[in-house]
Amino acid sequence: MSYETLKLDTDDRGVLTVTLNAPERRNALSARMMDELTALAGAEGAEARAVVLRGAGEVFCAGGDLTWMQAQIRADSEGRRAEARRLAGMLDALNTMSSPLIGRVHGGAYGGGVGLACICDVVVAEAGTRFGFTETKLGIIPATISPYVLARMGEGRARQVFMSARLFGADEAVRLGIATRAVPLADLDTAIEAEIAPYLKIARGAAARAKALARSLGPRIDEVVIEATIDRLVEAWESPEAEEGIAAFLEKRPARWS
Repeated sequence: MSYETLKLDTDDRGVLTVTLNAPERRNALSARMMDELTALAGAEGAEARAVVLRGAGEVFCAGGDLTWMQAQIRADSEGRRAEARRLAGMLDALNTMSSPLIGRVHGGAYGGGVGLACICDVVVAEAGTRFGFTETKLGIIPATISPYVLARMGEGRARQVFMSARLFGADEAVRLGIATRAVPLADLDTAIEAEIAPYLKIARGAAARAKALARSLGPRIDEVVIEATIDRLVEAWESPEAEEGIAAFLEKRPARWS
């Protein structure tokens, strides 16, 4: 498959670096990017010794593409459900990818960007990174990312930031369990190399089986759970709050409830 929104680089160790490569849109998750990440998880990603996920430009990932979300307000119910399933399918594909997934997070991770971080096995964040579940500011909810967020953070810690759209820093992201550690920008690549190094000395198959075992013993994230999150997202998109919140953001004005 040819990739338009991702840049792939595999080194001679078998380590694949995947760069979200839409910096002009702050690496927001468009339909094309979702499809490419889904394909990657079943192809090049599954063959790599380790995968590093990073973002081009100033931020790691700004969340869902606003133009894509606006289209869901105008779509019919069937169209909304298909797009919600596209997003949920991408998250599931990355979460079940057999290769270790290491997140290199910098600048900002918002909404679905935090969801991507929570799917990674390890996340090293640049110390100045800002995080936030910003969906409720738009009148929607962090629905399809929720199983992975709750699996990573636990309910108690998630509830501190899951509904408020409050932005928080890298140190708090470490405390909440989203990030493994936070380092200065100058040390970020060295820290990523330190996370890669152990995977170069172990059996790939054993690592994949151990990852699958950990997933099977953690919170249940199966077809029933995923379908329920799709229902919640479609329901949110169909609400008057979503129509107002997304319109206000695109028009650069406060929402009526602000």
